[in-house]
Amino acid sequence: MAVKREFNSFEDLLSLSDLPMLVDFYATWCGPCKMMSPILDQVQAQLKGKLRVVKIDSDNYPQLASTYGIQAYPTLILFKGGKPVERIEGVVQAPQLVQRLQSFL
Repeated sequence: MAVKREFNSFEDLLSLSDLPMLVDFYATWCGPCKMMSPILDQVQAQLKGKLRVVKIDSDNYPQLASTYGIQAYPTLILFKGGKPVERIEGVVQAPQLVQRLQSFL
């Protein structure tokens, strides 16, 4: 299951893990985001110990969404070493998502 937690700052969130962190910027009203949720659960299970998945409701953190230029939902950003290294927009099936992430893990 994707991690859902509150945090004081985005930097705090990034510092929670030494693993690469896939951040799912989503909205509760977004149909494609609902489709992406079980896919992210599957990817996290498949890449256990190599990747951490975190979900951020962009409606609750509009400044953060603005900082990262979130204009489409869902938007996934992979952070490694606290820096964004990959960005994926829209629904992506688990095999394709894993393939895109592999070179960063």
